[in-house]
Amino acid sequence: MSTRRIPAGVWIAALLVAALATISLCALQASGSKPAKNTASTDSNPSKSPHPSPKKPKVYKVPNDSGTGRRVVYSLARKRVWLIAESESTIRTFRVWPGNVPPAQGEHPVTFRREEGTGSDGVRIEHAVYFGPQSASSNAVDGASPAPDSTVKTGAIRESVADGTALWDFATNGTIIHVVD
Repeated sequence: MSTRRIPAGVWIAALLVAALATISLCALQASGSKPAKNTASTDSNPSKSPHPSPKKPKVYKVPNDSGTGRRVVYSLARKRVWLIAESESTIRTFRVWPGNVPPAQGEHPVTFRREEGTGSDGVRIEHAVYFGPQSASSNAVDGASPAPDSTVKTGAIRESVADGTALWDFATNGTIIHVVD
């Protein structure tokens, strides 16, 4: 019995054709398929995009009757501080955590500053800016913003570490802090 051998070149050509056919089939299937639609979005409302645009940052308007010129504005009701330049533009605004003894409304100059220490609540603080008879603004060294202890009377106003640094840099002795409702 004679056995006929298939030449190696034929085998290689056959494997190459099979490989190309497989790759072509896969490419054809991939180009013809579409991603599944997101059933949560509706095509009938073009304003609802599956990729919403980024939200604009909220603008916090300086309260009316909060003085003029270079100053710090503190709103008791909004629990917010604004650093205002001589040009009346807002340099920075941020949320604060007030103590349980609010400062009197009106204008108070910064009378004293202490770089670090311990607050009346026993928390290590830095960047303390004192104004009015019982009020100071500072940040906790560890960045914490605990609710004031109801058994301790404190006029401390706390802010984040970054905001405390900004206030410290801005509110030098004599700077007016205007407290409004």
